Amino acid sequence: MKKILVANRGEIALRVMRSAREMGIKTVAVYSTADRNSPHVAYADEAVCIGEGPSSESYLKVDEILKVCRNLKVDGVHPGYGFLSENAGFAKKVKAAGVTFIGPTPKAIEIMGNKLAAKKAVQKYDIPMVPGTDEAITNGEMAAKIAKEIGYPILIKASAGGGGKGMRVVHQASEIEDQMKLAVSEATSAFGDGSVFVEKYVSAPRHIEIQILADKHGNVVHLFERECSIQRRHQKVIEEAPSSVLTDELRKEMGKAAIKVAKSCRYVGAGTVEFLYDDGAFYFLEMNTRLQVEHPVTEMIVGLDLVKEQIRIARGEKLQFKQEDIKINGHAIEARVYAEDPYNNFMPNTGRLVGYRVPQGPGVRVDDGYEEGMDIPIYYDSMISKLIVHARDRSEAIKKLALAIDEYRIVGLETTLPFCKFVLGHKTFKSGDFNTHFVADHFTPEVLGEGASDKAREVAVILAAKIMGKESRKNFSQNGAAAKRSVWKEKRLAEQ
Repeated sequence: MKKILVANRGEIALRVMRSAREMGIKTVAVYSTADRNSPHVAYADEAVCIGEGPSSESYLKVDEILKVCRNLKVDGVHPGYGFLSENAGFAKKVKAAGVTFIGPTPKAIEIMGNKLAAKKAVQKYDIPMVPGTDEAITNGEMAAKIAKEIGYPILIKASAGGGGKGMRVVHQASEIEDQMKLAVSEATSAFGDGSVFVEKYVSAPRHIEIQILADKHGNVVHLFERECSIQRRHQKVIEEAPSSVLTDELRKEMGKAAIKVAKSCRYVGAGTVEFLYDDGAFYFLEMNTRLQVEHPVTEMIVGLDLVKEQIRIARGEKLQFKQEDIKINGHAIEARVYAEDPYNNFMPNTGRLVGYRVPQGPGVRVDDGYEEGMDIPIYYDSMISKLIVHARDRSEAIKKLALAIDEYRIVGLETTLPFCKFVLGHKTFKSGDFNTHFVADHFTPEVLGEGASDKAREVAVILAAKIMGKESRKNFSQNGAAAKRSVWKEKRLAEQ
């Protein structure tokens, strides 16, 4: 494999390209017109524009991506995460084009991409599952019958779903009919598949996932767990490894269960098996057939580069280690830095990165895909970067991440950094005794104090300009949400 196309953008595209370059592999970037100045485009050995800003007109255009593969004689395609990463049809077409898909087989993607199919696949492996239906239900009467058997509250879930879409909690029989209609409607709109099923609602679970690697020779290992319970709108914001709640015995048991899940669909590559954990018991939730956003915390505690392992597996190589060779070293925590306003219900706050400076130091890592002066496009996920730290133990990691957040300078728009700092300082998080309801139970915008004033923003921008040794000529919007023009951008345009 001499040349890899990365069918993605931003930080994950850069992340993959750096590992490929270290392996002596050339890289190809594809990009939209909105990303023409993106660092991943400049970093790649070759880059091709495949469409306009909306993902449906660029990063989701399978035929355009395959055309680039043919024209540039690409050997492999890495899908990153999001976009086409869990699209079995894309994986099939890549393979049919004679190009290696750096990920699992299309069949494994199909099985694990449908929650009902996944449940059916793992049943014979004696893996704990939340009580509920094994098949799709079509009406409220069926849901009520199941609810009577397993007890309220129940959860109506989209079979093809994710991210909280097509998911409804029902506390009593009188709510079932309406909630069924809403869940089916959401599922159809989001995934083109209105199939739903019912499970017992686990009221205060933790979200714990196990990273696995599987080669083409039947070898499967797990790389321990990640704690992903700090979420907003069913999306993770802070992840850590290992979890503070698992004993060595339980960690081993969950790891074995994750390996069984991988074997149930003959999985190949890097994947993540997600579990709900509640008071000593765990239940299979789903499997993500791709590299996870939060994979860096695993890399930092086990000392492996998961992208390199994906590429080696795709090339047909055997895993170079066994389960007993993999050990946990220290503790790692990741904070996702989103362009969202935590003072306003985490509403997207895209705009210009007027000032941008990342923290540094031993054990501090920033995976990002933006530079100072760039705009955060409205077309894609609002994540700016991932801030990861590694330390000797959990307490030290919490302190290191809090300090790194203080040193992170982002001027021009609101981000989730204040929220992440709040979480790290909360006694519930520090104790390790928390669950997926942390935000609902402990967070309101008021706990962060007031947002930056217009004057404070102006001072910050001027200071950033002085640090860079450049003049600042900024015009601010009426609400002070972001600077309208960037002197760095102006200079760049003047030079063109």
